[in-house]
Amino acid sequence: MFDTNVVLSALVFPGGRLAWLREAWRSGSVTPLASKVTVLELVRALAYPRFALKERERDELLADYLSFLEIVESSDHSAGSSLECRDPHDQEFLDLALAAGADALVTGDQDLLILAQRCPLPILTPAELGARL
Repeated sequence: MFDTNVVLSALVFPGGRLAWLREAWRSGSVTPLASKVTVLELVRALAYPRFALKERERDELLADYLSFLEIVESSDHSAGSSLECRDPHDQEFLDLALAAGADALVTGDQDLLILAQRCPLPILTPAELGARL
């Protein structure tokens, strides 16, 4: 399970430090999990002016990601988690990862990483995931 910033870095910066992640999901080394809420957040983030992506480019990037996703219905994790993230916007990722039985939640977000010691599933940085693969 990847948070939006990790996915954005892998998609928008093909020569960047997370470019390897695209190949990891394409090859099946990892399977991204998402819900309607997390996909909508990604769609919204891809439209940020700072990325200067045309609609066609956004559609192509989304297609490259969405075709490898495992979708988890919101009702599957609506009960929430016993862990509470200090940033409510990140709670969706934590709840989804826990409810879906993800192998790990991959993030660079300190609001999620701080929960790693208390979480029953690994919360990893992208570098930590790369080392495990």
